[in-house]
Order: sequence, then C-alpha cells, then structure tokens
Amino acid sequence: MLRAIIFDFNGVLVDDEPIHLELFQRVLAEEGISLSEKDYYARYLGMDDKGCFRAAFQEHGRTLDKRLLAELIQRKARYYRESIKTKIRPFPGVKQLVPLVAARYPLAIASGALRSEIEIITERINLIKYFQVIVSTEDTNEGKPSPEIFIKALALLNQNRPGGEPMHPSECLVIEDSKEGILGAHRAGIKCLAVANSHPAEELAEADAVVRSLEEVDLEYLAKLVS
Repeated sequence: MLRAIIFDFNGVLVDDEPIHLELFQRVLAEEGISLSEKDYYARYLGMDDKGCFRAAFQEHGRTLDKRLLAELIQRKARYYRESIKTKIRPFPGVKQLVPLVAARYPLAIASGALRSEIEIITERINLIKYFQVIVSTEDTNEGKPSPEIFIKALALLNQNRPGGEPMHPSECLVIEDSKEGILGAHRAGIKCLAVANSHPAEELAEADAVVRSLEEVDLEYLAKLVS
C-alpha cells in the first residue's frame, strides 16, 4: 500500500535542466574545460553539482581540491539565482498533481540541488507548503545513484510521524527523471516512476513505470504502482 511519495526536483517538478547545462558550461569554460550538451545529457544529468564538477575535471585530467570545488559550486549557485528570476517554470501537470497527492500522502523532495535553490523555486511556484521534507545535496555524502538521499528522506518523513507506524521503503514511491535516480531508488528498496522529461522513455526502462508527463498521472495510478 502506498503511504508516501518522494519527488526529485530538477527535471521532475521544474523545467530547469537547460539552465543547469548552460551554467555548468559557463563555469567549466571559465576553468578552461568544455562540456557538450550531448555529454551532459548522456553522463552528467543525474549527478549533483559536486559529482558533475568532479567528473568533468577527472575526464580532462585535471585535479580538483575541496576549496576549488566549493568555489565552483558557489559560483554556479550565484549564476543560477540570477537565471531563475525570469526563466523558471514547473512542468505540465505539476501544479495540479502535487496538491492532489499531498492531501492523501506525506511528500518529500530528494534532490541533488542546493537547498536554497529548492526553497526559492518551490516558494515562487507556490508548492513549498505541500512538502514535509526536503533533502538536498548538503544533506548527503554521496549523490545518486547512491540510495542515501532516498533513505534519508524516508527517515525524516517517519520522524514527522511520532507514535505512528513507520513507513517502509516498500510502501513508498519515488518520482524521477534520470537513470541515476531510478537506480538510487531501487537500491533504497523503493519503487520508481520515471517521467520522460529529460530522457526518452526507452532510456528509462529500468523504472517500474514510465510516463511522458505528470499530466498522465492521478491518485489511482500512483496507488496501483505500489499495491
């Protein structure tokens, strides 16, 4: 029985992956490293900022210490805050589905994005009040496909239920858009619905189900995935 839902953020709730690509390219170019759109969507999409910068430097034979990594993340975050003033938008179906499911299930966000970015955008699109828990890149040691972020999100949802029967991974559902996210959910013992916002549906076949848009999803559909 479905008892909780965990959403990814970028590529599921908000249509900002093109912004992240543009900003990764900008910051890396400032460091003399090129990143193509093809490579980003093929290999980097499911990574958090730490993972993306580390992978880019490694692929170009460059060393990246903790100080420079932190500075790159901060620089990209600054550019991102400037970009979302005019460019951000939720995906079709999001503003209808989230309030609907929040009326029945506790919701969490588990994302490799920075907490400040998640909070600013969910506030701007009037969705922040529907999520009991937000787990961001600052809260984890390893990015997806590690299951850490999903395990932590479920643990925090359970902490919000003092005295209630704990929710188990088999009673939850993750909604993702990347192959790394699908693998992380499954490693956490949680079923995964993939949305083909960032990858073609055929590349997301490891998910328990794939939809082309959250406009296709309703309460009955979600409940059946975990029944």
